[in-house]
Formats: sequence, C-alpha cells, structure tokens
Amino acid sequence: MVFGAIFDKIKKGLAKTRDLFSGVASLFRLRGRVDKEFLAKLEERLYLADLGTAATTEIVERVRQAFLDKEISGDVEEFVKKQLKELVATTDTGLRYNPSGPTVVMIAGVNGSGKTTSIAKLARRLQSEGKKVLVAACDTFRAAAVEQLTIWTERIGCEIVKSQQGSDPASVAHDACEKARARNFDVLIVDTAGRLHTQAHLMRELEKIYRVVSKNLPGAPHEVLLVLDATSGQNAIVQAENFKKTVQCTGIILAKLDGTAKGGAIFGIKRKIGLPVKFIGVGEKLEDLEPFDADAYVEALFQ
Repeated sequence: MVFGAIFDKIKKGLAKTRDLFSGVASLFRLRGRVDKEFLAKLEERLYLADLGTAATTEIVERVRQAFLDKEISGDVEEFVKKQLKELVATTDTGLRYNPSGPTVVMIAGVNGSGKTTSIAKLARRLQSEGKKVLVAACDTFRAAAVEQLTIWTERIGCEIVKSQQGSDPASVAHDACEKARARNFDVLIVDTAGRLHTQAHLMRELEKIYRVVSKNLPGAPHEVLLVLDATSGQNAIVQAENFKKTVQCTGIILAKLDGTAKGGAIFGIKRKIGLPVKFIGVGEKLEDLEPFDADAYVEALFQ
C-alpha cells in the first residue's frame, strides 16, 4: 500500500469520486448476509460510481460466486478492492525510453480534454527527472493551441518548435525531430491537433505525423499517449476506441480527475480498451501529474 505525500495528493485529487465510492464502501459496514438484495445494491452503487456495465457486472458476479450467503464483512470489501486493482493493474508503467537518441512521445486527444496542460505537466515532470525536453507544437490548425503551448513552455523553461497557423503539422514534426537529434534532447513531446473521429482530414494528419516521426528517428514514436478527460466518464471509451483505429496508442493520460466524480470510469476504460493508464491529472498545478499506481488509486477511493 502507498502512503505519504503522493498518496495524500491522489486522495485529495479523487475527492469527488471518493464521495461516490463511499456509497460502495458503506455497504460493507452493513449487518447481514451477501444475498440477492445486497448484490443488487452493490451493482447499483458500482454503476453510479461510473464503472460501466461490463466492469460492474463482472465484479458483482465474482462477489456472488465467492460470498453468496456468507456474512457481510471486511473480507468482502477487500475482495472488491482486489478485483478493482486487477482491472486497472499493468506492468507497463512509466514511459518507454529510446536506448539511443531522443525518445519521442506523441500526444493525442480531442480539444478540451486537457491535452495542452498535460503536455506542460509531463514536460515539467521529465525536466525534474533531469531530462532535456523539446516540445513540438503540431496543432497548427488552432492559433490558440500554439500560443497556449508557447506560454506553458516559457513558464517552465522548455524549448519549443513551432510554425505559423495553417502550416503543415508534419513539417513541424520533421523539424522538431531534426533539432532533437542535432541538439541531443532526451525527450521530444509532439502535440497533435485536437480532433474527433468525424474529422477525417485531421485523422489523416495524425497518421502523417506518425509516419514522419517514424521515418526521422528509429523506433519513433516510442509512446503515443492519449489524453482523456475524466469528466467525460464512459464517453471517453468511445474516444479511445476511435483514436486506436488511427494510431497505435500505447497509453492513457487521464486528465481532470480532481474536477469530476467520474474517476470510476478508469475501470471501464481499462477493461474495454486495454491500454495502460500511465499518468493521472489530480490538480491544476504543474506538479499535479502523477504516474498511475493501481493500488494507490483504489486504496484512495476507499479511504
């Protein structure tokens, strides 16, 4: 179990979601047996906590098999926590680094998902680990996107490669790859235009950036992280499925967890999409991006 400052930070960031999970936790304080009525209440409260139908049904069925007609006890709670941890557990934690040359991390996601601030937070985290970071502003379709990213990079003292609004995003990515290699940057973070699956031209641009990056640097992109807005709950699953069809996503950044009670959606997302959650946004400060830890996350929900 995780304790200390980081755990407290995650717990605080999950305050709204934790309020919903208190309804789940309170069931395990009841007297009586694990019967049909108890299982119905458990199903209802897990569903209200935004786990989604599939994850909820799976957990309730396992509780039924393991505890039907047994006394309600702390053992049932520990069992449910174990099931939740297993749903989101992954061995693929942290970023996969290029053993030689710059590591390229592409960032995808729809506008408003928290993509720009997540890039700034990730760059700041990598800098704090002693990495030399370069950012490529390839969202050239929105002037505001480049401006916002420029402000963030100036704030954290990080170099940026950018171009005029409307210019070719892939050419910006190409120039950034050249600079990253020539100047021995450790990590290149490539922003891409916020897009929806209905915007075919933007999806093609995403594929083009992917191809350009892979041609310029061996093994690149080494990570393709999809930023999902936790406040969108189960809708985030649809977004993730559509992005996966276009590029080979390697992980998820779940942003804005501090602003929503829908943090339970993480279980449904992981079950349906299969992508590891690599980072979670638990606040508005630059330091509020934490590596995802399944044990800490679930324990924080039940505190």
